[in-house]
Amino acid sequence: MLLCIDCGNTNTVFSIWDGTQFLCTLRTSTEHQRTADQYYVWYSTLIEHHGIPADITDVIISSTVPRVVFNLRVFADRYFNTRPIVVGKAECLLPHDPRVDEGTAVGPDRLVNTAGAFDRHGGNLIVVDFGTATTFDVVAEDGAYIGGVIAPGVNLSLEALHMAAAALPHVDVTKPPAVIGTNTVACMQSGIFWGYVGLVRGISEQIRAEYDKPMKVIGTGGLASLFAQGDGLFDTIEDDLTMHGLTVIHAYNEENGAL
Repeated sequence: MLLCIDCGNTNTVFSIWDGTQFLCTLRTSTEHQRTADQYYVWYSTLIEHHGIPADITDVIISSTVPRVVFNLRVFADRYFNTRPIVVGKAECLLPHDPRVDEGTAVGPDRLVNTAGAFDRHGGNLIVVDFGTATTFDVVAEDGAYIGGVIAPGVNLSLEALHMAAAALPHVDVTKPPAVIGTNTVACMQSGIFWGYVGLVRGISEQIRAEYDKPMKVIGTGGLASLFAQGDGLFDTIEDDLTMHGLTVIHAYNEENGAL
């Protein structure tokens, strides 16, 4: 079985793939000081709780936090006796090489989302990922990542608003009942929700105009389903897009003898 690990700036997600489906998905906060042994204690406790077989044969890692990769490598080697594939490293093959400015390092999460989206929907896509940052990935007709947009994440914007304006409270991210708020919380919720609806719609329209071809917009990330309520922003929502992309990249490396 394949263990897929997606390490983001805020959370790290572990999913077990048996070749046809994900058996379970586990989530923990991203902490660069967490050791391989600590990962295993957390992981094995939850696996036992879910009653999932522990026979992991392969591990693939995507991480936007370089400092955690070493301990995740040790975790895979020590407890599963396998050398993990790390997306973005030279030894990890990609189904389609990105076409960006020379010397540009493309985030592993964006490469993985590109691979997963192309496998499911073909090319000419905009993938909008609601994470710590809100990213827009442009997938060409042949499946290559050709660039995109990085905007502040929703929760990051809320935190900045709270920190910069002491009188403004922390609020939940939700769709407000009306655009015009009649109290502070409602005003903030409206600003965040409709502000990001406008951001996604506006950037997607600009990308389409510049790309000059019909494009599907794919939403992913924890808040994608919430913003899907914003008047047809997305053609579809893919909750497991990143994990699916990891299985696609692993299969490609397996087929091409890189494992």
